[in-house]
Amino acid sequence: MADTDRVGTSVGLRRRTATQPAPPPTAPAAAQASADTAPQQLHRGMTLLATISLFIGTRDAWTAAMGSRPAVAAVISLCYASILICGALSLLIRTQRVLARVDAVVLITALALAACGYLLHHAGADEAALTAQAADQIRHGHPVYGQPWPWLFNLPHVGITKTMSGGADYVYGYPPLTAVLAAPMHAVIPTTAAATMVTTGALFAATVLLWFLLPAPWRSAATAVCLGFGFLPHYAAYGYPAITALALLIPVVVRWPQTGQGGVLGSRGTLRAICLGAACAAQQLAWFFTPFLLIGLYAIRRGELGPRRALALTARYTATAALTWSAVNAYFAAQDFSAWLDGILLPLNQKAILHGQGAMGISYYFTAGSSHLDYYTYASQLLLLGLLAATLLFLRRLGPAITVLPWIAFYLAPRSQDGYFLLMTPLWLAAAATVPAAALATAWQPRLPRLNSRRAKAALAAGLLAPAFACAAVAASSPPPLQLTLTPRYATHGSQAGVTAITLRAVNTTGSPLTPHFASRKGHGASNWWTIQSGPTTLAPHTSANYIIKPPGGFRPVPAGHSPTYLIAVTATPMTITTAPIAAPATGAPAFADGGD
Repeated sequence: MADTDRVGTSVGLRRRTATQPAPPPTAPAAAQASADTAPQQLHRGMTLLATISLFIGTRDAWTAAMGSRPAVAAVISLCYASILICGALSLLIRTQRVLARVDAVVLITALALAACGYLLHHAGADEAALTAQAADQIRHGHPVYGQPWPWLFNLPHVGITKTMSGGADYVYGYPPLTAVLAAPMHAVIPTTAAATMVTTGALFAATVLLWFLLPAPWRSAATAVCLGFGFLPHYAAYGYPAITALALLIPVVVRWPQTGQGGVLGSRGTLRAICLGAACAAQQLAWFFTPFLLIGLYAIRRGELGPRRALALTARYTATAALTWSAVNAYFAAQDFSAWLDGILLPLNQKAILHGQGAMGISYYFTAGSSHLDYYTYASQLLLLGLLAATLLFLRRLGPAITVLPWIAFYLAPRSQDGYFLLMTPLWLAAAATVPAAALATAWQPRLPRLNSRRAKAALAAGLLAPAFACAAVAASSPPPLQLTLTPRYATHGSQAGVTAITLRAVNTTGSPLTPHFASRKGHGASNWWTIQSGPTTLAPHTSANYIIKPPGGFRPVPAGHSPTYLIAVTATPMTITTAPIAAPATGAPAFADGGD
């Protein structure tokens, strides 16, 4: 009997062992199993696209290096081998763990290529020249803001921002953080490279930081966006302070809905606020993103904590960022508050000459001008306010795109160059990878009792944006303020035919006095200002006058062909532009001698 019981017990034990599920694996075992699984196609695709993106610009860098720095060319050749091997491995690897290592190799290859590109071209542009000069001023305790440095713009690689008042900006017009970081570097390397090293280093740091913060399948996308496509290394090598701001905004944006979760800002939330304040102290683009972020943070925390606690947490976050910003700016504000304030606000009120790829091109490139260019400014401001209002009302829908929305406003601005759009594109990726729509599902939104349908909400959103587009339409459809009749004086210099002077008749068709300034344009860029040899400074309303103007250097080539040359006349108050074509000299036309040639 006892033996039977023992047998039965043994059989029962074996049956239970066979039917019960195995205990769950421990955490290390689970991680090992996950690493050994086949990678997702998304992960393969990201790795492959990042690898392919490294080809962009690499041949040009190799060609330049072969003529000046063969050792750099040798490194680029090794990078070619790495690109080819990583491209093959991205399609052949069978486990996530090994593919993650390939991602790391792609990142290292991209950093090596970007470093080679920097070694070949690191002199920078006007941003680097201004930042390096500001760094030198800081080192010696001299004022930074309100100090014109016209000699910086004599170098061929340093451009200049011309203003609608017929002048140009020769002063430092950025918040001070990048110059502060460049000051110790400038003590060792007293050239513009001190500034470009800071911005290039910031880009490298931003790339590595974003790579580690993103989920594994997205990491190679960070490599491609930051380094592979080539445009951000280009801006970093030019010394753009916006790259510094970008690096500081990355930890702010990654998983931003988690900031202040549970009502506690904590060390991570405090660090994010410090980074936000420092980014605002590096470049003005961060200013446009900040209100969108604060609206989103308040709405998410209000949905979790209620209005009072959410407001208190958002206020602590904002105060921490503001204190950081103030700490960076305090020394410069104490030196000369008015000059400092004018300097950091300069890009917003300088009335720079039109430039860019946005709506302003209608008045600059495709029509004879506009007498209401100020309406492009109004349009940009109204669009920014409309997008902010729409974000507040529909955060659950628009929240995932708050890293993109601020830059849309620049499309309607008088200065709408593509740098305003693309310099912050890594933030777009950070939001796409770490801020799913589900993270915003419980965010607070104002109640709109009469707007329950999608059509009604869409109509409200359209109404918020309509004033901006109406202003842009006014600017684009307005006629030019001047009627110009040109009589050029032609000459030849060697094999080039061109203009030595233009006699023109200008008729002011508006009710405002105009103070015109003249330049020529071939393509998208404007020349330096032409000299007015005779003619009134200000043209009264509904009057006409004759002017004689001369190009810089006394001669402006006007070749015949499919790319015409234009004369532009601009005024600052009100902001207007008038464009008239300069006829190319006919073949065999007589050349008139000119005393200035």
